Amino acid sequence: MSRTQAFVLAMYSYGMAVMGRCGQTHIALFLAGLMSKKPSTVRQRLREWTYEAEDKRGHKRRGIDVMACFTPLLRWIVSCWSSPQLVLALDVTYLGSRFMSLSVSVVYQGGAIPVAWYILSGEAKRPWHPLWVRLLNAIRDALPPELRVYVLTDRGLASKRLFQVIEQKGWFPLMRIRAQGKFRRPRAKTWRDLARFARPGMGVWCHEVIVFKGDPLRCQLLVYWDATYDEPCLILTTLPAPEVSHNIYPLRAWIESGFKDLKRGGLRWEQTKMTDPRRVERLWLVMAVALIWTATTDIPPTLASWIDDPLVDKVSWVTRGLLITLISMIQQYPIQRCDFAPHEQGLFGIQLKTYP
Repeated sequence: MSRTQAFVLAMYSYGMAVMGRCGQTHIALFLAGLMSKKPSTVRQRLREWTYEAEDKRGHKRRGIDVMACFTPLLRWIVSCWSSPQLVLALDVTYLGSRFMSLSVSVVYQGGAIPVAWYILSGEAKRPWHPLWVRLLNAIRDALPPELRVYVLTDRGLASKRLFQVIEQKGWFPLMRIRAQGKFRRPRAKTWRDLARFARPGMGVWCHEVIVFKGDPLRCQLLVYWDATYDEPCLILTTLPAPEVSHNIYPLRAWIESGFKDLKRGGLRWEQTKMTDPRRVERLWLVMAVALIWTATTDIPPTLASWIDDPLVDKVSWVTRGLLITLISMIQQYPIQRCDFAPHEQGLFGIQLKTYP
C-alpha cells in the first residue's frame, strides 16, 4: 500500500469512526468540512480507493490488494493485545441476496473485529474450503508461536479438512458438529451414535475419541446438554481433556454481535450501494480499521464519571468508542489510545450458557 493509499485509508476510517456509518457521501461531507476541501473531490478520492486499478483515473494508479493487508492488520491488533491467548471465530454473514462474506474475526468483549475475509456475490456457487484455507494462510504469520490461539466454528463449517488445517498451524480448533454420525473410544471396536449418546441435563463429558466413521478423525469430543435447550452441544478439539473448558466455545456468539456492529447496530453496511464484491472487500478493510480505532479509544479524564457506571456497560464497545470520539472532538480533547483488554481463558466470564 502506497503512502497516498494509506492516507486515504486513515481519512476514510476516521470519518467512519466519527460518523458511525460507512456511507461515502456522509463521510466525504464530514472530511471535506474538516479539511476545507470540496466535498465532491473528497468523495471521488474515497470512491477511487475501492476501485480496481484499471477503473481509476490517471496512468499510475494502483488497486488495493486486500489479502496482503490481513497480516499487518492482525499484527496491529496483536501489538496492542494484553493477553497470552487470542480467540478467532470463523463464520459467514449475508447482506440479503447481494453478498455473502466469509470472515475470520478476533472476538473481543462481546463483539468481533474482522481480520480476514472474502466477499462473494449472493448468487455465487463455489466451494468454501479453499477460501477458508486462503484466509487462514493469510494471517498465519501475524500470530507469534507463543500466543495461544483458539479457533471457533459453528456446525455449518464442520469438516475434517478444516479441522486439520487449523491444527497444522499450531492453533486449537473448537469445532461444533451436529449430533449425527458415530464415534468410538480409541480402544473400543463398537461405534456409537452421537445422537443417542447425548441426553438432556447431562454434565460436561470430554474424552479422546474417533469420530466420522467413514473418514475417521482422532480428537477430543466435548459434549454437554443444558436441559433448557432442545439439542446438545458437541465440540471437537485438540485441547487435552484437563484444559478443555465449555466456557470457551460460547464466545463464538460474539462474532454474531460483531456482524451486527458492521450493519444496523454500528457502521450500517446494509445501506451500501456497492455492487462489486471486490470493492466491498476494500470497504471491509476500512470498517475493520474503524473498529480497531473504536476498540482502542480510551475514556478521557473529562468522562471519568463513565468509569464503573453500569449504564456504560449496556452498550457495545463500538458504540462506546464512537461516542467517546465524538465527545472528544466537541470538547476539543485529545483522543487517547489504549490496549485491548480481553477476557482471560478460564476467566471468560460468566458461565455463558448458550450454544452459538
